[in-house]
Amino acid sequence: MLPRLAALAVVLDGDRVLLVQRRNPPDAGLWGFPGGHVEPGETALEAAARELAEETGVIARPLAYLDNIDVIERGADGALRFHFLLAAVLCAFVSGQPAAADDALDAAWVPLSEVFDGARPCSDRVADVLRKALACRRA
Repeated sequence: MLPRLAALAVVLDGDRVLLVQRRNPPDAGLWGFPGGHVEPGETALEAAARELAEETGVIARPLAYLDNIDVIERGADGALRFHFLLAAVLCAFVSGQPAAADDALDAAWVPLSEVFDGARPCSDRVADVLRKALACRRA
């Protein structure tokens, strides 16, 4: 089984970040960055902006790659169930109000403090990627 490539849109607005609550596994019920599969012939930067619009209605301009995240799950027998390679992309907010669509239960601007203090149940590595986004924004 080959890894499946997906892109995450990391969108900041002041002291808030745009997050979605996942409807489907992996991470159903948890909050994370909007995103989804990269289509053939599409860059991860393009996919991040497209998936963001499809999942939330928010428009943003992709700026830079932040990180790559492997999400690997194995069954009790050790067999590989799935492997996603997620490309986290910093995006500049352009317009729109977040509204859950596609495979999201909810979409919202979330105060950074809720991510960093654990007040909102987030997918693994959300806080780490958010720190990288903040450092990139400052640079």
